[in-house]
Order: sequence, then C-alpha cells, then structure tokens
Amino acid sequence: MSYSVGQVSAFAGVTVRTLHHYDKAGLLSPSERSAAGYRLYGEADLARLQQILFYRELGFSLGEIGAILHDPGTNALEHLRARQAKLSEEIARLRRLAEVAERAIEVQQTGVSLTPEERFEVFGEIAFDLSYATDAELKWADSEGQRESMARAAAHTKEDWRQLMGEAGAWRAELLAAFDEGEPSEGERAMDLAEEHRLHISRWFTACPPDMHRRIADDFLADPRAFALVVPPSQQRPGLSAYMCRAVHANAARLGGEGRR
Repeated sequence: MSYSVGQVSAFAGVTVRTLHHYDKAGLLSPSERSAAGYRLYGEADLARLQQILFYRELGFSLGEIGAILHDPGTNALEHLRARQAKLSEEIARLRRLAEVAERAIEVQQTGVSLTPEERFEVFGEIAFDLSYATDAELKWADSEGQRESMARAAAHTKEDWRQLMGEAGAWRAELLAAFDEGEPSEGERAMDLAEEHRLHISRWFTACPPDMHRRIADDFLADPRAFALVVPPSQQRPGLSAYMCRAVHANAARLGGEGRR
C-alpha cells in the first residue's frame, strides 16, 4: 500500500507542513510515485516515520534523529540511555518546582495577610523576587537549613516581621555608613556588622554557622536578586555587595571553624 502526504498526515497526526519539513531535512522522503507522478509513502517510509515520531516525543532534535537513522554504526541504545538520564533529571527538577509551589501556597495560607499599606510599612523597599525564591529553593533543596528557614518564615507574625525588618533596617544603615566612610571590609567594624547579620539569620530563620554565611555572602555577590533582599537597589553603591562578601569571609575566618551559633 502507498499513501499520499495528506493521508499520512491524517492518520499519523502530523501536519503536511511537518512532513514536508522532514522531507526537506532529509529525514523522510516519499519513496514511491503514483502513475500520475505524485510522490507516495510506502510501508518502509511509514515505519521510518514511526521512528522519527518516537524520537521526537522523547525530545531528540532533528539533527540527533538524523544521525541515528542515517548512520548504521550509531548506537541507538546509547542515545536512548543518555536521553533517559536527561529526562530523569528534568522530572526531578519539575518535582522540586512542584514542591516550591506547594510551599509557597502553604506560606500564603499560613502566613500573615498584609494589606499593601501594611506590607510597605513592614518591608519598605525590600521586595521578594519570586524567581529568586524558586532558584534558591532549587539550589538549597537538600538543605535542612532551607527547610527550617521556610517553616520559620511562614510562622512569623506581623509583629515578628516588623521587629525583624526594623533590626535589618538599623543594621543596613550601619553597613552603608561603614562603607561610605571608607572602613576596610576586613576591619573590625565591617566584621562586626557581618557577625550581626549572621546572628540575625540565626535568630529569625535558621542556624547560620560561618561556612553557611560564606555561601550566602557569595550569593549576594553573584546574584543581584539576593543582595536586593538585604539592601534595596535604591540604597546600593557600586562595590557594596563585594564589600559585604569580603567582610563576611573575614568574619568567618576570625571566628574559625564552625564558630558561634
């Protein structure tokens, strides 16, 4: 049996345009012709189309599919195993994203409901970037500290947040003053401010030993969204995140080992 492009499109569930594209790409060309000269797909062509659609469903690119189908020496099993590994990684990533969404829902359900006016009163210019929250949750997904931090944040009352943000605002003013006055990042004043920040995290979110504080400070330097949670963009200065990062590292070295909790 031979079939026209329209017939193949109908029963294979692909568009005529897609079949023409496969033909142009050299993946699948009709191998037969009708008496009138029209190109037709034979049984072998349909079997090849099934292979193409199978690999496409698994996420292979047309180039990868062409390499598998055109080269008899290509080990299709190796390609499938590699794709299986990538799909497993993607499934794990999507599961973690689903957990992030679930935790965000829990926070919204159990957290404090604030009006826009109250939110500005408590948080001021500090805005929580959801994209950063998602990335951070994925990055620290296996961290007990991350889980504890999320749970404690969800349990904070409005007055807790008011006190927390008040402490953060006073600390931020001291940090900016030290930076503007040219205090060295490895000096005692800057290190003391770094230590205050570490203890603030421990007091309100999760235990923050020096090694963890180093990683947090490295994130401040690498990701502007993270540093914006500490110093809003309107108050930032060039080099401030690097200054904070160096102060944290210097303080961690001063504490030595795990340091104080």
